Amino acid sequence: MLKATPWGGTRLLAKGELPGGQERVGESWEISTVEEHVSVVANGPLAGKTLRELIAAHAGNLVGDAVHERYGVEFPLLVKYIDAREDLSVQVHPGDEAARERHHARGKTEAWFVAGADAGASLLLGFNRATSREEFLGYLGEGRLRELTRVEEARKGDCFFVPAGLLHAIGAGCFIVEIQQASDVTYRVYDYERKDASGNARELHVELAAGVIDYGYHPSRRVEYVAAENRPVRLVACPYFTVCLLSMNATVTRDYSPVDSFVVYTCLEGTFAIDAGAGEPVRVARGETVLVPAALKRLTLRPSCPTRVLEIFIEKG
Repeated sequence: MLKATPWGGTRLLAKGELPGGQERVGESWEISTVEEHVSVVANGPLAGKTLRELIAAHAGNLVGDAVHERYGVEFPLLVKYIDAREDLSVQVHPGDEAARERHHARGKTEAWFVAGADAGASLLLGFNRATSREEFLGYLGEGRLRELTRVEEARKGDCFFVPAGLLHAIGAGCFIVEIQQASDVTYRVYDYERKDASGNARELHVELAAGVIDYGYHPSRRVEYVAAENRPVRLVACPYFTVCLLSMNATVTRDYSPVDSFVVYTCLEGTFAIDAGAGEPVRVARGETVLVPAALKRLTLRPSCPTRVLEIFIEKG
């Protein structure tokens, strides 16, 4: 599902068209049960069914027993591609407790994988020193917020962990795969005074944001990892999701017996086939995302060329 945004680019247009010929696509929501953005099966005998309908019908066989017990018919994650032609707003997301009390919703912790980045592209991630609510509001009111924030270079292959409460913004030139809790609660604190087609500024949520921001100093949110061939490399593991990078140039067998969870694959580069041992293998090309049911415990992955894939699931515990 494509979403037009004022800061979006054109890299996602290959996934489809927007109504009215709009050409600034900011996001492609790959897997979601967020209201009004529920994923629909694209092909096969279940084509046209919504993800909610499938979870209701297949429960733990689709998402895992523990996941179904915790989330019901809601899919616990939202996986999306983000194409930032311009800087995104400076924003923050509440944690579970604040989101539940304020919006009857879940919090929003994220992980970002940089699938592509223009020269000089950057990400805003937290503060460059420990600060306070009062100092933050003062810098924001004086138009000097950038002086207080930490900016990190974004390079293809980088991964960043963005917990709820961390002030952040994706910079122009970044092409990101975002894995997050299934929540659409965002507090914008600054949007570069942009106006929509009618001349209206986007709504800001400064007071709400100020109450959930982590004002501490964190040296870096960049995930340090060493790439490897034909075995998964763990990038992020938190209570909400685990994300691995799988680089393949040969057949790989994955055993998910210890994991009571669905698996999501999103293909960053190349092409591969998923063989579950019955029926025709499913081919997955660059830019495509697939949901593998929890009932399928052993998979054979066959790349047709050097291929990189993000592997996403929820671990027990």
